[in-house]
Amino acid sequence: MTVEVAPSILSADFGELRQQVQLIQTAGAKTIHVDVMDGHFVPPLSMGPQVCEALRDLDVDLEVHLMVESPEKTQVEAFAVAGAKTIIVHAEATSAVDYTLALIRDHGCAAGLAVNPATPLAIYEEVQLDQALCMTVNPGWGGQKFIPSSVEKITRLRAIIGPDVVLEVDGGVDRATAGLCVAAGANRLVAGSAIFGHEDPVAAFNDILNAATDRD
Repeated sequence: MTVEVAPSILSADFGELRQQVQLIQTAGAKTIHVDVMDGHFVPPLSMGPQVCEALRDLDVDLEVHLMVESPEKTQVEAFAVAGAKTIIVHAEATSAVDYTLALIRDHGCAAGLAVNPATPLAIYEEVQLDQALCMTVNPGWGGQKFIPSSVEKITRLRAIIGPDVVLEVDGGVDRATAGLCVAAGANRLVAGSAIFGHEDPVAAFNDILNAATDRD
């Protein structure tokens, strides 16, 4: 599969969010990662469906990462209606993982499943999904350092899900770690502060993509 960098708008300037997404779109970003936090599953609060609604007319795929408890209750439907193409839920956040993934598909979205760094990968052997997300930091805060042991975990996850499922990595992705993740089996990389925290987001995006694909 093609290697892709998905910028996370969690680190963007929300006063100029639309302009920042359009800027990074011109660099070649096809997927925008939307981090949603509820203050319960993870301590911070972030954004709601209105953010997707504001961006849905742009020529990008909106990938919603629900770091929320019991996402099947209201959040899946709300973000699907708001324009999400992919919705990712956490294995740790619901007792009905298989039901929730099916619900996502029923709403016309690709279904993704995420696990935290300390969560075993066995759940991936029991479900059908379109995308797997391996957290390489503990979820909730941007700007954390990549957990080195995650590289081996990415390799094991790729072996479980096979070659046709998107394997995304989220946390501490930058020019130094991008190549390691791809070599281990990842083909989509989420980068937030490494892109939008840089004085030149377009240059930062290209640097990470080039590092991931071994381009000079």
